[in-house]
Amino acid sequence: MGGFSGEHDISIASGNQVYGQLDHNKYNVYKIVVDRAGWYWMNDECGVMNDESKRPVDKNDFSVEDNGQKVHFDLAFIIVHGNPGENGVLQGYFDMLGVRYTTCGFYTSALTFQKGYCNPVVKSFGIVKVANSVLLYEEPRDLSPFSSLHFPLFVKPAAGGSSVATTKVKTQEQLLPAIREAFTEDHAVLVEECIVGREFDCGVFRKADGEKLVFPITEIIPKGGHEFFDYEAKYQGFSNEVTPAECPERISKHIQEVSSKLYDLLGCKGIVRFDYIHDMEADELYFLEVNTIPGQSAESIVPKQAKAMGISPAELYEMSIQAALKR
Repeated sequence: MGGFSGEHDISIASGNQVYGQLDHNKYNVYKIVVDRAGWYWMNDECGVMNDESKRPVDKNDFSVEDNGQKVHFDLAFIIVHGNPGENGVLQGYFDMLGVRYTTCGFYTSALTFQKGYCNPVVKSFGIVKVANSVLLYEEPRDLSPFSSLHFPLFVKPAAGGSSVATTKVKTQEQLLPAIREAFTEDHAVLVEECIVGREFDCGVFRKADGEKLVFPITEIIPKGGHEFFDYEAKYQGFSNEVTPAECPERISKHIQEVSSKLYDLLGCKGIVRFDYIHDMEADELYFLEVNTIPGQSAESIVPKQAKAMGISPAELYEMSIQAALKR
């Protein structure tokens, strides 16, 4: 848990939730925090969280020392949102070491994390629409690259999550400052047309026996002046998240069917969440993004979807472990 992005604290919350739900009588579980200052095992058995409770991780073989014994791991339950957990970096590291993990593999993680690369691939499948967009690798000098786009626009880091440094832009004057802000979070920025409609999310997971679980969909309804599901709406209570979503059954089934197909077409593994906007006027579904390491805090969407299917967080994480161990 942890990571190098603006989602660090959210990842810690998700990691603590997973840690608390795992069966500690069955597994020896260690909290490994990935941080730019160093990787460490957070030994909090004494109940005190301070620098003395941080034990270094040997990144040469991904091991820790516990009571004088070198501990190697059978499995990494990756709950690092953003860089380096969701972009394939940790997956490549574990692949080299031969350590199994609970998420999508390196290639799928790298592709899906970069929205500017993933969106054209998803569009090519022909099963869901994708908004028109422009991918930038440097700040533009003028507005000419966006002549084909229609306002309002969303400006976001091409590789990022939790709506960090994401802005809804309604005028030309707002565009360049929003792009500049997005570049503070990533080296590539995506500018895409805003699709007006209802936002829906759908989680998917394949069990160890091959059975695929497609969860009930959730509708995200921002409130308190928030026009979209931004960081505050996600994590500070400025949204209503309705699970199962109150929408026509045909829409719910369509979103579940598309999510199930995308899970396979993109080569996903582990617990994944797909996000969409449904243009109700045109009756068209638009793909927003895929989250290959969706939040797992007590208030996160996927655990609520699983609960609606009668699956507790502890059961979901146990299934995730068993599926990963079987690969």
